[in-house]
Amino acid sequence: MAEQRDIVIAGGGMVGISLALELGRVLPAATRITLVEGFALPPPADRVPDYHPSFDARSTALGYGSQLIYRDMGLWPALQRWLCPITTIHVSSRGHFGSTLLRAADYGWQALGHVVENPWLGQALLHALREQGRVELLNPAKVVAATPVSGGVELALDGAAPSRVQAALLVVADGADSGLRQRLGVSSSEKPYRQHALICNVATAQPHAGCAFERFTDEGPLALLPLLPAAGAGNRSALVWTLPPERAEQLLACADREFLAALQQRFGYRLGRLLQVGSRQSYPLALRHCEEQVRSGVVVMGNAAHALHPVAGQGFNLALRDIAALGRVLASAAAAGESPGALSVLQRYREQQRADQRRTIQFSDRLPALFMHADPMLALARDLALSGLDWAAPLKRAFVEHAAGLEALRG
Repeated sequence: MAEQRDIVIAGGGMVGISLALELGRVLPAATRITLVEGFALPPPADRVPDYHPSFDARSTALGYGSQLIYRDMGLWPALQRWLCPITTIHVSSRGHFGSTLLRAADYGWQALGHVVENPWLGQALLHALREQGRVELLNPAKVVAATPVSGGVELALDGAAPSRVQAALLVVADGADSGLRQRLGVSSSEKPYRQHALICNVATAQPHAGCAFERFTDEGPLALLPLLPAAGAGNRSALVWTLPPERAEQLLACADREFLAALQQRFGYRLGRLLQVGSRQSYPLALRHCEEQVRSGVVVMGNAAHALHPVAGQGFNLALRDIAALGRVLASAAAAGESPGALSVLQRYREQQRADQRRTIQFSDRLPALFMHADPMLALARDLALSGLDWAAPLKRAFVEHAAGLEALRG
């Protein structure tokens, strides 16, 4: 006989753990929640393990809206120790006059967002989940099969006891290349960008002073995000550089000096000389999106539901807004005595998030193309619009609030 659970979350990355924490917070204590993760997680500890910033650590930008979500979850104070605030964002177009400066102080905020190293965020979330004590953690284990049954989904687990579980709701949150989503027959559309994102961390001669740079070039956008100091690098920033595949391959293989010279030529000297580059990685860019994100007993979330262009760092922030929305819907359903896997319940969640997802996907998809277009009249109009943001305060506020996710949080 399969053991019974109310909700099973397949995938224990930052999205899966954040969702588990939120559901553990908002759902009744009797709700049985299980999180299944295939990679071995560190053992429990009495406190969050000591953390020291690493020059090469990958990072995530949390928008102001995500700060509000984590604050409501009670997690923000614990996360703050290793967050680097973004107090200003400088947006420019290489070779054109258009630019604008977005300042947190103009909106009464301490920061427009924060940059956090992924290892620290993962450690802090996992420790909070164990401290909360509401969620069963099966690890290392995988959901290898899912079969619709009356009242939910029957799951086959590999590497865990029990090996069979019946859940009212299965949440698929195992990443962009989700094998579980594919086995369920949930299709996704894909739009290749024919570009690669090259990511690494760099050290600069001048301090970033909390400024993030988004620079649009004819090859694609280039972003430098402020990071906390690390050993041997007092001034450190995270680079996300969008490039044609062959150029990305060349820059991955070249010597550090050649790489820094190429980046300096593209970025300029706003942070002085570029002094050091860490480990470089690249991956192909594509927009992936599932139109069918819910069915009876199943909801698809995070990168498994929508993987976006990295411009403006919208992907994880959108996933957090999805998490907050699903938590609200499931809490309301529990209060009304409805099953968390009922199709009518999940459709309410889907409808609530449809507009937010559409706006965010279109923003991330169209922005790079707009700045790469070579038409001179379009370039002039684009530069005028970008510079005009500094003179049109209501328009600038609307732009900032959209990028921060506040428009969506207000409903």
